[in-house]
Amino acid sequence: MTFPTPGEVWDSLVQIATTGYGDGRLDQHVLQSVKLVLLGFLAAIVIGVPLGLSMGYSRRAEAFFNPVFSLIRPIPPLAWIPLAIVWLGLGDAAKIMVIWMAAFVPAVINSYAGVRNIEPQLLEAADMLGIRRGAFVWEVLVPGSLPMIFTGLRLSLQAAWTTLVAGELVGALLGLGHVLTQGSLDIYPSMILVAMLTIAALGWVMTWCLGMLERRAMPWRATS
Repeated sequence: MTFPTPGEVWDSLVQIATTGYGDGRLDQHVLQSVKLVLLGFLAAIVIGVPLGLSMGYSRRAEAFFNPVFSLIRPIPPLAWIPLAIVWLGLGDAAKIMVIWMAAFVPAVINSYAGVRNIEPQLLEAADMLGIRRGAFVWEVLVPGSLPMIFTGLRLSLQAAWTTLVAGELVGALLGLGHVLTQGSLDIYPSMILVAMLTIAALGWVMTWCLGMLERRAMPWRATS
């Protein structure tokens, strides 16, 4: 079997964008995959970043959460797929859970490392000035950890897309992973390439948006 020509890839793109393929048009597949990635990614941010910050700053929190996190961390995200299906069925909830597990670990690790990389003198000065806990978190802890937090978010986003494709290989009715599965069953290499290029483009766009958010959150780095 030869590699598909640009003309064949274009024809497949026109087909999926107009008449559809794999039970849906391209826009429907894209919306489904982006929805799952965003939900899993946002859940990882909401839970993983505060957990990493608390573990990095508080020895008590680290002692409480780290044993459980150390058990979860080595488990490959794809290993959660059978358990997610048993617990949540073949719907979106199972896929979001698997994506969350993949994105959760980098968010925690890098947030933790961000706190540990803050200069001790800065923390001591904040303690001496008697800054209240809420102000300390938002004015010292979070700004000092932001570079590593955003590094973790980029890794989490990449993990979310990688895991999404694997999650959609089983029991999906829509999504770019479903297109890849159907294309392999139909021996349709040009359609497989269309799905791969679409995933690459979406990943690039979301990474670019994350970079824009990083520059807005840390304007001092953009001008330095």
